[in-house]
Amino acid sequence: MSYQQILFDVSERIATITLNRPEKLNAWTAQMDGEVRAAIALAEADPDVRVIILTGAGRGFCAGADMSLLQGIAAAGEAPSGALGHHAPAGANEKIRPDFQRKYSYFPSLSKPVIAAVNGHAVGLGLILTLYCDLRFASSEAKFGTAFARRGLIAEYGMAWMLPKLIGHANALDLLLSARIIEAGEAFKMGLVNRVAAAETFQSDVRAYALELANNVSPRSMTVIKQQVYNAMFQSLEEATISSEEAMLASLRSEDFKEGVAHFVEKRAPHFSGN
Repeated sequence: MSYQQILFDVSERIATITLNRPEKLNAWTAQMDGEVRAAIALAEADPDVRVIILTGAGRGFCAGADMSLLQGIAAAGEAPSGALGHHAPAGANEKIRPDFQRKYSYFPSLSKPVIAAVNGHAVGLGLILTLYCDLRFASSEAKFGTAFARRGLIAEYGMAWMLPKLIGHANALDLLLSARIIEAGEAFKMGLVNRVAAAETFQSDVRAYALELANNVSPRSMTVIKQQVYNAMFQSLEEATISSEEAMLASLRSEDFKEGVAHFVEKRAPHFSGN
């Protein structure tokens, strides 16, 4: 497939999706939405891909929805047909809850970890994209903001549910009500991002982490653990414990468990199959 607004690369078991409208700080368009979904579906279906990285070209990660789209909606007084409701792309894991099968909440439905490599501004819809990634790494030059209250809008696409889960009730209200821009250091203190790296080494640092996952961790374990963590958001402790016991018994019968023990005992690099 040829792409106009993203770049898609697969190498060393890592699929990298790069939003590629640098002159617009990678502002989001309907075409970009479709291309990202198509690329993610390819990465999800590819057995050689174990980790997905989402990043932006140039100085921005994603500055939010393209202003021409917002102007059109403002003039019409409503969103275009299909703009608000959309299910997960083909290849998403059907065992994942419907909550994670919506327009931008579908990253948790994927069997593979998704890392947001936030190289610059992640604002509005751009910030929402990062919230649904499994991990968020920020360049020292990254900036974050919700933007919605300053556009006469509200917390979109489940952000009012997801953001407090990550940074707490008070911090979420601060960012949503003020729509102020925060820098990477403050985002890290809030727990919005996992790590901050110097801009000069940022992409290589993110890739080094992704390679650790791709080469040294069981892909089967990553898939199951990811499901456990997201399902636990809706479970009691008892329910989470019972389901983990069932998952543990299944893991003890897996090929990856045998390889996990063997490579440790034999003091060699692992060769996980994902089975």
